[in-house]
Amino acid sequence: MKQVIQVKLQTNPEQFSLLKATLELANRAANLASKVAFELGASRQKITGEALQRAAYRDVKAVGLSAQPAIHVCRKVAGAYATLRTNLGNGSCGKPGSKRRSKVESKPLCFRPAAAQPFDDRCLSWQHEAGTISIWTAGGRIKDIGFIGDAGQLERLKQCRKGETDLVIREGCAYLLATLEVDEPAVNADPAGWLGVDLGIVNIATTSDGEHSTGAQVLGLRERHRRLRKRLQKKGTKSALRLLKKRSRKESRFAADVNHQISKKIVTEAQRTGRGIALEDLTGIRERVRLRKPQRVRLHSWSFAQLGSFVEYKARMAGVPLLYVDPAYTSQTCHRCGNIDRKSRIDQATYHCSACGVVAHADLNAALNIAHRGAQSWADVSQPNAA
Repeated sequence: MKQVIQVKLQTNPEQFSLLKATLELANRAANLASKVAFELGASRQKITGEALQRAAYRDVKAVGLSAQPAIHVCRKVAGAYATLRTNLGNGSCGKPGSKRRSKVESKPLCFRPAAAQPFDDRCLSWQHEAGTISIWTAGGRIKDIGFIGDAGQLERLKQCRKGETDLVIREGCAYLLATLEVDEPAVNADPAGWLGVDLGIVNIATTSDGEHSTGAQVLGLRERHRRLRKRLQKKGTKSALRLLKKRSRKESRFAADVNHQISKKIVTEAQRTGRGIALEDLTGIRERVRLRKPQRVRLHSWSFAQLGSFVEYKARMAGVPLLYVDPAYTSQTCHRCGNIDRKSRIDQATYHCSACGVVAHADLNAALNIAHRGAQSWADVSQPNAA
């Protein structure tokens, strides 16, 4: 499986300035290539990196790039237009004829000055024993730039790196995003049971073991972020917009950190007990559910898709089987007798079955139902073909 890890470069001011200038130069060239691609109709039909290279290579190289970085700029632009065509096809940019979609289709893609730039082994080399890299820049090649990161990830980087490495600059620091090709362990084909995970608004994740992966501190921070964001949006000044952008990045890092902690806890418990993981299939959840306004704010302010992806890749790395199940009526169904009654969900935290009288935490009840559906789904897909 592919994995992307991030390492931080330990640059001095001169090295950082050269790296920043290199990104700005590469993205200025990318904007030129983007105009050429737009004229070729890249937003409507497939334009390969090689075709764009033949059409825009001279313009890109004239900016001041060497041959290999110029080639990567053309490939980057072609990839960006491929993503755009996909987004247009699935309706992510609005319906045909809408104002939003017309705006997207009417002009070429624009690359930010600090947008990521890919480097291959000709432009960037790693010295793992010394903990340094050598990289091409607009001002010449720089050697002996130190890099730091998680010890386990650095060991995998040394053994499994494959493909290109992206240079990015964020908040005054330079980072490298390296692609790894990691061998997946064999999936446990005979799980001892299933760990159901219910995703919610108050409790971000509740397992069928009764563990609630959230707390008052997380809820308090989420509410604080929401209040500050609302206040800045209401103000609307340039400084307020600048602070909103900064706060947005801070909220994203906070959410990713919490999601990493929750997913690691879930996968570690499933691996320790030899069980599989059953998750809710929340595709289209925002369009399906009907919630009051305060609940909608909380629902839209958390990245459940990110949490699911974290659980998925961690489960693959641990050899833990994972299934997505239909979440319909899991909060209204009794995990003991199977009775479905909307009125049994007394409030957010309480479930009281109107048929058998069982009382349980509502999220735990839903997680138990999800675990049961996971076991049923696994039995259906793993049963031998009688024919």
